Amino acid sequence: MGGPKSSRTALIPDLDNRVWILAVGRLLLQLGIGFTLFYAPIFFVNQVGLSATAVGLGLGAQSVTGIGGRLLGGAMADAPAWGRRRTLLLAAAISTVADVGFVVATNFPSFVLGNLLMGLGIGLYWPPAEATVADLTPADQRNEAYGLVRLADSLGVSLGVMLGGLLISATGAYRALFVVDGITFLIFLAIIAAALPETRPQQAREASFWQGWGVALRDRRLQIYFGVNILFTTYLAQVQSTLPVYLNRFAQLPNGQPFSETVLSGLFAGHVTLTALLQLPVARRLKTIAAPRALAFSLGMWVVGFIAVGLAGQGQALLWATLALAVLAAATVVYMPVASTLVAAMANDDLRGVYLSVNSLGWAMGYLIGPPTGGWALDQSATVAQGFWLGLAGMTLPGLWGLQQLARAMARPQTSPEP
Repeated sequence: MGGPKSSRTALIPDLDNRVWILAVGRLLLQLGIGFTLFYAPIFFVNQVGLSATAVGLGLGAQSVTGIGGRLLGGAMADAPAWGRRRTLLLAAAISTVADVGFVVATNFPSFVLGNLLMGLGIGLYWPPAEATVADLTPADQRNEAYGLVRLADSLGVSLGVMLGGLLISATGAYRALFVVDGITFLIFLAIIAAALPETRPQQAREASFWQGWGVALRDRRLQIYFGVNILFTTYLAQVQSTLPVYLNRFAQLPNGQPFSETVLSGLFAGHVTLTALLQLPVARRLKTIAAPRALAFSLGMWVVGFIAVGLAGQGQALLWATLALAVLAAATVVYMPVASTLVAAMANDDLRGVYLSVNSLGWAMGYLIGPPTGGWALDQSATVAQGFWLGLAGMTLPGLWGLQQLARAMARPQTSPEP
């Protein structure tokens, strides 16, 4: 791939410098998201006074516009009039406005409005952000390239979670977390505007704005993968939106006290820090493993993690919660780079935005399903809440079947789909 290279040690991937610029931008962006990620549900339940079900519905509303944003963002990322760079700038601007909405939200309608705007901004963001990595990286380096940007994401979230916890412990100013998030979106916008030129490959043929979607939706491999990916992203949504409230409400320390914000901050900071530490080494190891097999291994770890979460509500909560979050970190690390690399490999160069938008759509669907179902479970009895995690573990069975079908589809000779 074109672009300047820099000298790296054997422990650090030798990638195009523009990938590193994007990684720095993503780290700062995720830093702000980390400030709000685990604390927003607790804030709107405990201080604003919304029910866990209402918060789950509000977070789910984010996925409604997130779906539209991803549909639009994939087409925009591949369109000559927009491309990756302009789409990223628009996404950052909309997300900044969404954080302003959260700062002033005092009831359910204003909370939903902030989520709708944030969903649109994040939806527009992911397709060009992921396509840019593929544009700048040869196929044999993509696992490590996606591992690098996921590492940046994880480091940013980890720092955000820790600093957010410190800010809450010191001041109790939950709304300040949204101010920080908005500032990081503005910094990300400035980095993209100043240092990242357009990376969209020249199209081999003229195509209408939506034509790429027709190609992607007819790709059998992508259809199978999309169904499986919804399962993974539903799991991730439960960890981020449901698990903090579950531990706060149903888990107890040895002295009988519930998990405080400080304890939760330590647990989830450890979770994302472990994710960051494992990301690059695991991504490098996964280069020689077929994607469906790697994803099946990830599903196995989700099973173990969710069983441990259920046990955390029955005794020895701190031990089981720590074990659960460690295993779930490993499951996430395996899933993240493999998923993006797999989809980028399916796409023609001029359709990467749309194909990776399908990958991102799985996230929108998972976050549409996950928070409302998790919020409903938390509003029930302790028995239902604990059994909910065992039910999630059982859902890996259809996921494993889907991965088996994906492996078979990928083993067949493929022809490039044409409009």
